[in-house]
Amino acid sequence: MSPAADGARTGNRTLVERIRGGEFIVAPGVYDLISARIADTLGFPALYMTGYGVVASYLGLPDAGIATYNDMVGRARQIATRTATPLIADADTGYGGLLNVQYTVRGYEEAGVAAIQIEDQEFPKKCGHTPGRRVVPLEDMVDKIRVARESRTSSDFLIIARTDARGQHGIDEALRRGEAFAKAGADILFIESPENEDEMARIGRTFDKPLVANMVEGGKTPVKTPAELKALGYQIAIFPAAGFLAAGATLRRVYTALRDEGSAAASGAELYDFVAFSKLMGFQDVWDFEKRYAR
Repeated sequence: MSPAADGARTGNRTLVERIRGGEFIVAPGVYDLISARIADTLGFPALYMTGYGVVASYLGLPDAGIATYNDMVGRARQIATRTATPLIADADTGYGGLLNVQYTVRGYEEAGVAAIQIEDQEFPKKCGHTPGRRVVPLEDMVDKIRVARESRTSSDFLIIARTDARGQHGIDEALRRGEAFAKAGADILFIESPENEDEMARIGRTFDKPLVANMVEGGKTPVKTPAELKALGYQIAIFPAAGFLAAGATLRRVYTALRDEGSAAASGAELYDFVAFSKLMGFQDVWDFEKRYAR
């Protein structure tokens, strides 16, 4: 076990204890070390490493099964190492068959992740709020969940089982799969992209395990407040897209002002204080080191 993973075990237990204690978990989407370091300072109970955001920021490509296990576990390790907040991390389909799932679970746990999300899409997978998603046979995903549970070294490392069956087969099949995933031993269930509040409430009534709500601005599921989601039966809300959509809009605004006016100030966008940002990125340690060893 690496030092990063050893250090994360306390964080993992904190996430487990919060979930078992009934706390509602709001996890902002982080996709690079800037977004992760900022979110880490704000007191969230968990962070969510978004596959869409990581693939977009790291590769400049769509979240369509193009990123590899090595791409994603490397980013997860970087984020977990440089933050103190428990990290929930997207692991797509487990990056292959059952042996790949075993390798993925062990790798994510060793990297310091607190909870891993595995979905039942066919390879290559697609972002959950985009069209054309297809799912594997139920039995194949059940086997993946069993392998995931057997592969982890600690029960504090949580297994989130996601189904994308709603889009292809409807809500009844999605619920049926959720029930099978629960029996297979998933710690947390993620019924992706219900399309209205009635479906969300039905999901909440069906299961007694913690449920994930995926709040994607502009996606298929209505975006609700934490209080509304809790009333519907959810316990975890991830907001995977808010950060990179906000960053993208601000960058476009600032870069347009630079092109047209030659000044970032002309954009009217709020800029992070440079000294404060430098300290956030660890420059204070560099300055202190240089002062200590200055000749």
